Amino acid sequence: MQKNVEKMTFKYSPNFYPKKRDKNKIKYLIYHYTGMKNDKLAIKKLTSFNSNVSCHYYITESGKLIQIVPDLYVAWHAGKSNWKNHKSLNYKSIGIEISNPGHKHGYKQFNKKQIKCLIKISKLIIKKYKINKKDILGHSDIAPLRKKDPGEKFPWKVLSNNKIGIWHNINSKKLISQRSKIFEFNLRKFINYLKKIGYSVNHANSNELKKIIKVFQMRFRPELVDGKLDLECFTIAKSLINIK
Repeated sequence: MQKNVEKMTFKYSPNFYPKKRDKNKIKYLIYHYTGMKNDKLAIKKLTSFNSNVSCHYYITESGKLIQIVPDLYVAWHAGKSNWKNHKSLNYKSIGIEISNPGHKHGYKQFNKKQIKCLIKISKLIIKKYKINKKDILGHSDIAPLRKKDPGEKFPWKVLSNNKIGIWHNINSKKLISQRSKIFEFNLRKFINYLKKIGYSVNHANSNELKKIIKVFQMRFRPELVDGKLDLECFTIAKSLINIK
């Protein structure tokens, strides 16, 4: 990977499992924001022995790439997580952290240099490990009751235009006309769509379900994140299950 990424630097973390994994075990690419005020604090946390967190790659505020844990070692970035039939996705994934203060410290847009770097490293990882576009996820996708990152400002549509991850292809004018039309009577069908996409929504109560809907909206309908199931969300979810 080093030969293919210009100016990548290294700042290794002690937080990983020492046994190497088979490259064929890597099935997922997972994006995070740091939720820290600056690069210095984020890197310190990711490389501190006492923090119990790490990642494989870190993208700085200025768009520079740092490797934190080598690919074939299991980094500690996903925590308790679920997607489809898989649990504890650390063992099956590559984790990328992007510098951003997050929702607690003044969440902001990811800048052009960060996005350019993210596209480049993502394409290399996808090619090297043959990662399916439907298995490129945000931390909130795999832990919707605990996490919000990378959040509603993450450039999922831009990534999809670069053949990274999935996005719906429904006419935007048609979707906007459906926005805010509450669609609770088809809630069960919507939950079934979420499960088919990969989300874990087993035994969700009303508060949990609202969080899961918000996570879905952050990912696929970031213009309005209110935790309410409307016709627009329903239409998007239905379209996503047919993506191959």
